[in-house]
Amino acid sequence: MRWQEARAGLAATSQHRRSTRSSMPTHRKSLIREAIERLDGLMAIGESRHTAKQTARQQGQLDWTCSTGRIHSYKTRSVYQEQVIRFLKWARATSGLRRLAEVDARAEELATAYLLRGIETGLSPWTLATTRSALRLFFGDPALAASVTLPPRRRELIRRSRGPVAQDHDLNPAHWQELITFLRATGLRRREVAALRVADLNLAAGVVLVRHGKGGRPRVAPVLPGVEELLQRLWAGRRPEERVFARIPSHLDVHALRREYAQALYRLLSERELPPARGRLRPADYDRAAVEAVASALGHRRVEVVLRHYLR
Repeated sequence: MRWQEARAGLAATSQHRRSTRSSMPTHRKSLIREAIERLDGLMAIGESRHTAKQTARQQGQLDWTCSTGRIHSYKTRSVYQEQVIRFLKWARATSGLRRLAEVDARAEELATAYLLRGIETGLSPWTLATTRSALRLFFGDPALAASVTLPPRRRELIRRSRGPVAQDHDLNPAHWQELITFLRATGLRRREVAALRVADLNLAAGVVLVRHGKGGRPRVAPVLPGVEELLQRLWAGRRPEERVFARIPSHLDVHALRREYAQALYRLLSERELPPARGRLRPADYDRAAVEAVASALGHRRVEVVLRHYLR
């Protein structure tokens, strides 16, 4: 009898605790959590951005410069999320806003002030353009902060891989000669060479297979002549699934090596000199077919990017 009373008492206590928990107010989501969930809802991985834009244009929903309003790659998600969270933390610190709905109501005002602040503090034109694109997509307003005139993106302002930087002093090239030579001969990105397997080296064809390039697209990158012995060493006696390079040093300027590859490949494909380093380019200033071939080898779809960042 006592055992039955005790059991009944325990059951009543457990029921009381459950009812108490259910009546307690739920914790409100943080501003950052709300933002991440909104970005999750904008993801369109596996959907072709190009096809989506073509369909929307045929239906009269987009012009050539507009976004689809979705995020089609993990790289874009990473970049946009960083910009959005930085903006929201600034809005919270300066305006005391704690809910995403409050930020939504003042999106135009806050985005305009944030971009003007970025211009005043000397952010690069490319960073400012990326920030505005991220905020426009996040708030679903393609005209957000249109009143802000961003600084022009001029080629002479590009600093990346145009000269020595502090991190170069932390790298001893003598320790990484095989890797550096390989990158100069293939033009792979950091994450592409990090993922490269022995089976991706096609010695007979003189190419390497990039399984997941920019935007997740595969491509075949031609190998510049003169490194046949190196390719043989990297391939011989190794398992097909083994990574070609076990480690990529963080201080290695891989983009500079891609630029060297692009210029060497252009010279190999064309009898013409590189496009002039200064002034406005005219079609007669470069070999269009060679530039398109270099763009394909680098995994770029836009020829103007190759001309601006790699060949000049």
